[in-house]
Amino acid sequence: MRPDLEIIQQWIEPESRVLDLGCGNGALLDYLQQHKQINGLGLEIAGDNIEQCMRRGVNVVQQDLNRGLENFQDQSFDTVLLTQTLQAMRYPDRLVEDMLRIGRRGIITFPNFGNWRSRCYLGFKGRMPVSHYMPYEWYDTPNIHFCTVRDFDRFCASRNIRVLQRTVVDFRHRGNWLIRRFPNLLSEIAIYHISNQDSA
Repeated sequence: MRPDLEIIQQWIEPESRVLDLGCGNGALLDYLQQHKQINGLGLEIAGDNIEQCMRRGVNVVQQDLNRGLENFQDQSFDTVLLTQTLQAMRYPDRLVEDMLRIGRRGIITFPNFGNWRSRCYLGFKGRMPVSHYMPYEWYDTPNIHFCTVRDFDRFCASRNIRVLQRTVVDFRHRGNWLIRRFPNLLSEIAIYHISNQDSA
Protein backbone atom coordinates (compact mmCIF):
# COMPACT_ATOMS: atom_id res chain seq x y z
CA MET A 1 0.00 0.00 0.00
CA ARG A 2 1.21 3.53 -0.82
CA PRO A 3 2.65 5.39 2.18
CA ASP A 4 0.02 8.16 1.97
CA LEU A 5 -2.71 5.53 2.12
CA GLU A 6 -1.13 4.14 5.28
CA ILE A 7 -1.56 7.57 6.87
CA ILE A 8 -5.15 7.87 5.61
CA GLN A 9 -6.33 4.52 6.95
CA GLN A 10 -5.64 5.71 10.49
CA TRP A 11 -8.45 8.26 10.11
CA ILE A 12 -11.07 5.71 8.99
CA GLU A 13 -13.44 4.41 11.65
CA PRO A 14 -14.06 0.62 11.79
CA GLU A 15 -17.34 -0.60 10.25
CA SER A 16 -17.97 2.80 8.63
CA ARG A 17 -19.27 3.59 5.15
CA VAL A 18 -16.47 4.70 2.82
CA LEU A 19 -16.59 6.07 -0.73
CA ASP A 20 -13.25 6.23 -2.58
CA LEU A 21 -13.28 8.66 -5.52
CA GLY A 22 -10.80 7.59 -8.19
CA CYS A 23 -10.08 4.41 -6.25
CA GLY A 24 -7.46 3.11 -8.70
CA ASN A 25 -6.86 -0.62 -8.31
CA GLY A 26 -8.85 -0.76 -5.06
CA ALA A 27 -5.87 -1.41 -2.78
CA LEU A 28 -7.01 0.98 -0.05
CA LEU A 29 -10.62 -0.21 0.02
CA ASP A 30 -9.42 -3.81 0.02
CA TYR A 31 -7.19 -3.09 3.02
CA LEU A 32 -9.99 -1.27 4.86
CA GLN A 33 -12.45 -4.09 4.21
CA GLN A 34 -10.03 -6.67 5.59
CA HIS A 35 -8.68 -4.72 8.56
CA LYS A 36 -11.50 -2.36 9.53
CA GLN A 37 -14.55 -4.19 8.15
CA ILE A 38 -15.75 -1.05 6.36
CA ASN A 39 -18.63 -1.00 3.87
CA GLY A 40 -16.80 0.41 0.86
CA LEU A 41 -17.52 1.58 -2.66
CA GLY A 42 -15.07 2.87 -5.23
CA LEU A 43 -15.59 5.12 -8.24
CA GLU A 44 -13.13 4.67 -11.09
CA ILE A 45 -13.03 5.52 -14.78
CA ALA A 46 -10.20 3.29 -16.06
CA GLY A 47 -11.29 -0.17 -17.18
CA ASP A 48 -8.10 -1.97 -16.15
CA ASN A 49 -8.35 -0.54 -12.61
CA ILE A 50 -11.99 -1.62 -12.41
CA GLU A 51 -10.97 -5.18 -13.31
CA GLN A 52 -8.36 -5.18 -10.54
CA CYS A 53 -10.96 -3.90 -8.05
CA MET A 54 -13.31 -6.70 -9.00
CA ARG A 55 -10.56 -9.29 -8.60
CA ARG A 56 -9.92 -7.96 -5.09
CA GLY A 57 -13.62 -8.17 -4.23
CA VAL A 58 -13.99 -4.38 -4.05
CA ASN A 59 -17.36 -2.89 -5.06
CA VAL A 60 -16.70 -0.40 -7.85
CA VAL A 61 -18.74 1.76 -10.22
CA GLN A 62 -17.40 3.24 -13.45
CA GLN A 63 -17.94 6.99 -13.23
CA ASP A 64 -16.31 10.20 -14.46
CA LEU A 65 -15.79 12.44 -11.41
CA ASN A 66 -15.84 15.53 -13.62
CA ARG A 67 -19.56 14.93 -14.14
CA GLY A 68 -20.30 15.32 -10.45
CA LEU A 69 -21.79 13.11 -7.76
CA GLU A 70 -25.49 13.90 -8.10
CA ASN A 71 -26.29 10.18 -8.11
CA PHE A 72 -25.45 10.00 -4.37
CA GLN A 73 -27.78 11.11 -1.59
CA ASP A 74 -26.79 13.54 1.16
CA GLN A 75 -24.85 12.03 4.07
CA SER A 76 -24.89 8.54 2.56
CA PHE A 77 -21.26 7.87 3.62
CA ASP A 78 -19.20 8.44 6.75
CA THR A 79 -16.00 9.25 4.86
CA VAL A 80 -15.33 10.20 1.24
CA LEU A 81 -11.76 9.83 -0.03
CA LEU A 82 -9.98 11.71 -2.83
CA THR A 83 -6.30 10.77 -3.06
CA GLN A 84 -3.88 12.43 -5.49
CA THR A 85 -6.77 13.38 -7.80
CA LEU A 86 -7.93 16.86 -6.74
CA GLN A 87 -5.45 18.68 -8.99
CA ALA A 88 -6.62 16.70 -12.04
CA MET A 89 -10.31 17.61 -11.67
CA ARG A 90 -12.02 20.13 -13.94
CA TYR A 91 -14.02 21.65 -11.05
CA PRO A 92 -12.19 20.72 -7.82
CA ASP A 93 -14.21 23.18 -5.73
CA ARG A 94 -17.50 21.56 -6.73
CA LEU A 95 -16.11 18.09 -6.10
CA VAL A 96 -15.02 19.00 -2.56
CA GLU A 97 -18.46 20.47 -1.85
CA ASP A 98 -20.07 17.29 -3.20
CA MET A 99 -17.78 15.17 -1.03
CA LEU A 100 -18.97 16.97 2.09
CA ARG A 101 -22.58 16.81 0.97
CA ILE A 102 -22.60 13.02 0.61
CA GLY A 103 -20.14 12.27 3.41
CA ARG A 104 -19.80 13.35 7.04
CA ARG A 105 -16.08 13.79 6.50
CA GLY A 106 -13.62 13.90 3.64
CA ILE A 107 -9.97 12.98 3.23
CA ILE A 108 -8.02 14.68 0.46
CA THR A 109 -4.40 14.34 -0.60
CA PHE A 110 -2.61 16.42 -3.23
CA PRO A 111 0.89 17.43 -4.29
CA ASN A 112 1.93 20.82 -2.90
CA PHE A 113 3.04 22.84 -5.90
CA GLY A 114 4.33 25.60 -3.61
CA ASN A 115 7.23 23.59 -2.15
CA TRP A 116 10.82 24.77 -2.51
CA ARG A 117 11.78 22.14 -5.10
CA SER A 118 9.08 23.33 -7.49
CA ARG A 119 9.99 26.96 -6.87
CA CYS A 120 13.68 26.31 -7.53
CA TYR A 121 12.99 24.21 -10.62
CA LEU A 122 10.83 26.95 -12.12
CA GLY A 123 13.14 29.74 -10.94
CA PHE A 124 16.44 28.28 -12.13
CA LYS A 125 15.39 26.20 -15.13
CA GLY A 126 12.47 28.32 -16.26
CA ARG A 127 10.43 25.19 -16.93
CA MET A 128 7.46 23.49 -15.28
CA PRO A 129 8.72 21.12 -12.56
CA VAL A 130 9.15 17.41 -13.24
CA SER A 131 9.90 15.24 -10.22
CA HIS A 132 9.19 11.91 -8.52
CA TYR A 133 5.77 13.05 -7.31
CA MET A 134 5.01 15.17 -10.44
CA PRO A 135 6.39 12.90 -13.17
CA TYR A 136 4.80 14.62 -16.19
CA GLU A 137 5.82 17.14 -18.80
CA TRP A 138 3.65 20.23 -19.18
CA TYR A 139 2.00 18.84 -22.31
CA ASP A 140 0.92 15.43 -20.97
CA THR A 141 0.20 16.16 -17.31
CA PRO A 142 -3.24 15.27 -15.94
CA ASN A 143 -2.78 18.10 -13.43
CA ILE A 144 -4.81 21.12 -14.51
CA HIS A 145 -5.24 22.97 -11.19
CA PHE A 146 -1.95 23.57 -9.42
CA CYS A 147 -2.66 23.90 -5.69
CA THR A 148 -0.51 24.78 -2.69
CA VAL A 149 -1.07 24.16 1.01
CA ARG A 150 -1.76 27.87 1.46
CA ASP A 151 -4.28 27.82 -1.40
CA PHE A 152 -6.17 24.89 0.13
CA ASP A 153 -6.16 26.46 3.60
CA ARG A 154 -7.69 29.64 2.14
CA PHE A 155 -10.21 27.59 0.17
CA CYS A 156 -11.35 25.78 3.31
CA ALA A 157 -11.67 29.05 5.23
CA SER A 158 -13.67 30.69 2.43
CA ARG A 159 -16.09 27.72 2.17
CA ASN A 160 -16.54 27.30 5.94
CA ILE A 161 -14.83 23.89 5.81
CA ARG A 162 -13.33 22.64 9.05
CA VAL A 163 -9.85 21.09 8.88
CA LEU A 164 -9.92 18.28 11.44
CA GLN A 165 -6.34 17.19 10.81
CA ARG A 166 -3.58 18.09 8.39
CA THR A 167 -0.46 16.07 7.71
CA VAL A 168 2.31 17.48 5.54
CA VAL A 169 5.20 15.30 4.37
CA ASP A 170 8.01 15.08 1.82
CA PHE A 171 7.84 12.84 -1.25
CA ARG A 172 8.97 9.87 0.87
CA HIS A 173 6.00 10.58 3.19
CA ARG A 174 8.24 11.61 6.05
CA GLY A 175 7.36 14.55 8.25
CA ASN A 176 9.29 16.57 10.80
CA TRP A 177 8.94 19.73 12.88
CA LEU A 178 10.49 21.89 10.15
CA ILE A 179 7.97 20.75 7.52
CA ARG A 180 5.14 21.32 10.00
CA ARG A 181 6.51 24.82 10.76
CA PHE A 182 6.79 25.79 7.07
CA PRO A 183 4.26 23.53 5.30
CA ASN A 184 3.77 25.62 2.16
CA LEU A 185 7.51 25.86 1.50
CA LEU A 186 8.78 22.46 2.61
CA SER A 187 5.99 19.88 2.22
CA GLU A 188 5.61 18.01 -1.05
CA ILE A 189 2.39 16.14 -0.23
CA ALA A 190 -0.54 17.42 1.82
CA ILE A 191 -3.12 15.17 3.48
CA TYR A 192 -6.29 16.81 4.84
CA HIS A 193 -9.10 15.41 6.99
CA ILE A 194 -12.06 17.78 6.60
CA SER A 195 -15.74 18.23 7.42
CA ASN A 196 -18.46 20.85 7.21
CA GLN A 197 -18.42 23.17 10.23
CA ASP A 198 -21.94 22.14 11.25
CA SER A 199 -21.33 18.38 10.94
CA ALA A 200 -17.97 18.13 12.70
